[in-house]
Amino acid sequence: MAATLIFERKTEPRENAFSLQAPQGWILEGGIQRANHMAQQVTAQTVEAKADFAVKKDVPGSVMMRLCPEMKYCDPRFLAGLFSAGGNYGGRIVCQVMPAAQFLVNICFPWAHPRASQMQVVSSQPWDETIGDFRARAQKQGMPFTYEGAEVIFRYFEDGMEYLEKAYTVIENTGAAIAGQWSNKNTWYLRAPAVEMDAWEPVLRHIQRSIKFNVEWLAQELAMQEFLSGAFRQALNAEQARARRALELQHYLQQSQNEILEHRRQTHAEIRNDDYLWLTGQEEYVNPYTNEIDTGSNQYRHRWVTSSGDEFYTDEESINPNYDGGVLGRQDWKHTPVRPRRPFD
Repeated sequence: MAATLIFERKTEPRENAFSLQAPQGWILEGGIQRANHMAQQVTAQTVEAKADFAVKKDVPGSVMMRLCPEMKYCDPRFLAGLFSAGGNYGGRIVCQVMPAAQFLVNICFPWAHPRASQMQVVSSQPWDETIGDFRARAQKQGMPFTYEGAEVIFRYFEDGMEYLEKAYTVIENTGAAIAGQWSNKNTWYLRAPAVEMDAWEPVLRHIQRSIKFNVEWLAQELAMQEFLSGAFRQALNAEQARARRALELQHYLQQSQNEILEHRRQTHAEIRNDDYLWLTGQEEYVNPYTNEIDTGSNQYRHRWVTSSGDEFYTDEESINPNYDGGVLGRQDWKHTPVRPRRPFD
């Protein structure tokens, strides 16, 4: 890994749905995928926009973070024998619900790596990082859905290179509430050459954790989902109703985001938080432009940021990214101090 590492905040290229920190020179590939409802019928599979998006160090993706699309399935045990496995029910693939780890091994891996060989499952364990959020949302909506997550580590060869890959997903099972529908959510792949995984994993996780959704886009997307599923069929003016609903959802999402951040600050003790940051290769910094807390890499002694969120890391005390025309052609770099810690009794 280079002595310095520069991150640039970049946006999802197709619809500006979200932004993230990507190392300078890395490739953004894919993005939001949306069905053409002028050419095909609206189904349960096409109501929502899907995201197939990757951040890659190079064209082959030798070091890569990938967000995989959510797909909807339907358990045939809820279809009274009318549809068999492999069929199509309202746009959903007919397939019996399976544990999250099995889904990653049997469905996701072959789809993501059709050229892979000698695949081995190194380990498999529960992954509960986002399950609480899904359960809370379902409970708020009065839906008896169940959730199960898994982390699977793969070792395999692709195009002559041996890789280690950490894959994650959460399976949402609606059971009888929605005719046996189930789907994969928050499906991620983080991969690097097997001998380099320890060095690259903190960088990949920083990219993953730096994602910030465009609240306006998210509100419009949720409003469109409601519109397509018939929520506004009785509205006299569906377009006005969608705009009003988008504004309401935007305010709700912003409030929810603030509540989540405040909850995390209140419930995570300082020592436990520092332990977590150390284990995950992170540090918390005070952004000199916003006075908010940024999460960044702890692999370097110094961190600088610009007003637009670009990042510069270095171990050299004498390096100032504003000199000689400035890194990235900018001279508004400011040093970001580590967040002061609360004194302990």
